Amino acid sequence: MSPRTTPCKLLTIICEAQLENDLVDDLQRLHATGYTIADVRGRGACGVRDAAWPPSASIRVEVLCDERTAGNIVDHLERRYYAHYAMVLFLGDVAVLRSGKFTS
Repeated sequence: MSPRTTPCKLLTIICEAQLENDLVDDLQRLHATGYTIADVRGRGACGVRDAAWPPSASIRVEVLCDERTAGNIVDHLERRYYAHYAMVLFLGDVAVLRSGKFTS
């Protein structure tokens, strides 16, 4: 790892677009210092999500944070959303430049 980088967690959330406002509130309450949201399309266990109409729209939310914050977010999302919404989470290790902008 370069001395200019800091280890960080990248949490990726892919879910129904209708959850966006609730997720933003959750992320802020759980101390994520920032996030990126993009509209996405694809196919998975819940079928095709092609964004042809609002109920079939999906988003990808990416959060750079420390391990503790990532764990708190994952635990909360599993409890609150997994049983009732199409949602998948990915958690990976990344090396971040300008880490002060993205870590809590």
